[in-house]
Amino acid sequence: MKHLGNRTVYPAEYTPSLLETFDNRHPDSDYWVKFNAPEFTALCPITGQPDYATLYISYIPNRLLVESKSLKLYLFSFRNHGSFHEDCINIIMKDLIKAMQPHYIEVWGKFLPRGGLSIDPYSNFGQPGTKYEELAWYRFKNHDMQPEKIDNR
Repeated sequence: MKHLGNRTVYPAEYTPSLLETFDNRHPDSDYWVKFNAPEFTALCPITGQPDYATLYISYIPNRLLVESKSLKLYLFSFRNHGSFHEDCINIIMKDLIKAMQPHYIEVWGKFLPRGGLSIDPYSNFGQPGTKYEELAWYRFKNHDMQPEKIDNR
């Protein structure tokens, strides 16, 4: 791993190659890994104004896990990247799938309002033909059935 334990150099542009993985020491067990990123920032591709969000990334690993410092740097690489909220969420999910081929993954962005409207895109994926594909559909169709009370944004 080239990031962990070394001086942190923050990227100036979107860089998916920053993602690093390591071997899952418990590939025979299903378990959740969840990252909460409360300081995610990207730019509106039209106005260039910053958008802020808390990202929730949850996955069930297969053979590989994502290394947390590399994930932090990767997410930071969106800071100067112009993408709509929905695009960010799907790009992040697809980059993580490419890097580690998890059994299941979901990415949920809870963006702060701009212009009086907040957007909370959600995307998920389960390996086709497996119980994880069924899990993905179940979680997708039941997603956000009990929305939280919004009092912090």
